[in-house]
Amino acid sequence: MELEIVWLVRAAWITVWVVSILPLVIASIPTSKLNSFRELVLSFAGRGKILHPSSQKFTVPQKFFAHFYVIGVVWTTLLLAATWIYACEMAPLSSEEFQLSDIASRLAGGSDVFSIHKSHMTPVEDRFKVWRAVFLLLLMEIHVLRRLIESFYVFKYSPSARMHILGYFAGLFFYVTAPLSLCSNIAPEVPRFVGNQVAEFIANGKIHTSAPELSLVMSISPLMKLGSLQLIGGAIFLWGWIHQRRCHAILGSLRENPSQAKEYIIPYGDWFGMVSSPHFLAEIVLYAGLLIASGGTDITIWLLFGFVAANLTYAAGETHRWYLRKFEDYPANRHAIFPHVY
Repeated sequence: MELEIVWLVRAAWITVWVVSILPLVIASIPTSKLNSFRELVLSFAGRGKILHPSSQKFTVPQKFFAHFYVIGVVWTTLLLAATWIYACEMAPLSSEEFQLSDIASRLAGGSDVFSIHKSHMTPVEDRFKVWRAVFLLLLMEIHVLRRLIESFYVFKYSPSARMHILGYFAGLFFYVTAPLSLCSNIAPEVPRFVGNQVAEFIANGKIHTSAPELSLVMSISPLMKLGSLQLIGGAIFLWGWIHQRRCHAILGSLRENPSQAKEYIIPYGDWFGMVSSPHFLAEIVLYAGLLIASGGTDITIWLLFGFVAANLTYAAGETHRWYLRKFEDYPANRHAIFPHVY
């Protein structure tokens, strides 16, 4: 069952890669022979100012981005809560059972799987995997919560800003599949545990059901015992998270007045001094943090990261070219998304 869910998620990402990322790569090839194909791809992948004029028929308002984050928050919160309760009940970690250095070495590619003391139903290695999933989902929760708040209180989308309906469905897919990808290797156990708890409650009633005995220390202390890759990945995630927040605040400030709703202004500040789409760069950075925190051994999370990087790199390139066409005085030292590279 576990392998079925893992491969189902991977198959979903591979399908998205073939359907969406491969056309973006082909459209990025610098040849005039692909101009028609490039316009076709941009008509589906574009949004806002880079949306192709001929694509207005099958579009939705760009403010519908908020739908992505509503779904992302609800789904990630459910996964996080269920996984965290499962971790506390079925996968407790204690300092008496293993040392931090042992876990760190295993994460970095350490050798044999070992089990010292077995607790409840899972060996040490499996319990560590569960708590690593909790950590990744916690980071994802921090991310989608901020994006939800920004979609209502920071961004002032132009009334004419649209995105293609296929791009809208792709966004919905992403914010369902991305959180699941962070915990797909333990996905079968968690719903089974929750289902058993619900079944026990229904069968025995509230009085006779044994409530999980959770404490704040038991719920948090295992997160402090994770390895060095989790610390490094978490730090990189927060670095990208902070810069994205700053860049979004800068973009939001460009339209603080209603009279500016339809105007486009060159943004300045923070990473805007280096690239045209620093908020996209920050998004790639924070997903790179998630990848590192995962240990870098799960192909599912690599597929997730690759999708983010490829999609945002293409969007940043189109945005950069739009800026160059729109503003004659656009800063010549800015690159599209990667400083001094592209």
